[in-house]
Amino acid sequence: MQSIPVDTARLGVLRCAIAPEAKLTNPDTQEVKRDRDGNPVWTVAVTVRQDRRRISVIEIAVSGQPKGIEEGQIVRVTGLTAFMWAMGDRHGVSFRADAITPERGTPMQGKGGDA
Repeated sequence: MQSIPVDTARLGVLRCAIAPEAKLTNPDTQEVKRDRDGNPVWTVAVTVRQDRRRISVIEIAVSGQPKGIEEGQIVRVTGLTAFMWAMGDRHGVSFRADAITPERGTPMQGKGGDA
């Protein structure tokens, strides 16, 4: 699997679209996915809007529960990496970060606000 570092400074405003949720390995048993060190993996859906383009939503995985993140809030993503994957005839891009934290000093807008 090829990993590609992502320059978040070029992504524009990053805003939480869906608050942190535990990533499940098995929805039937509610088993939470764990990283290599045994930490639970969480996901945060983040909106990305570059240069007045359409808004895209990416789901970012992070080890450990991100604290203080609410929907609509501007966030800082540290150590973002994209991974290309393929399984049979399915393929896509997954995202992982070292940390996702609230951006300090920025007003939080309600759901449906501009990104």
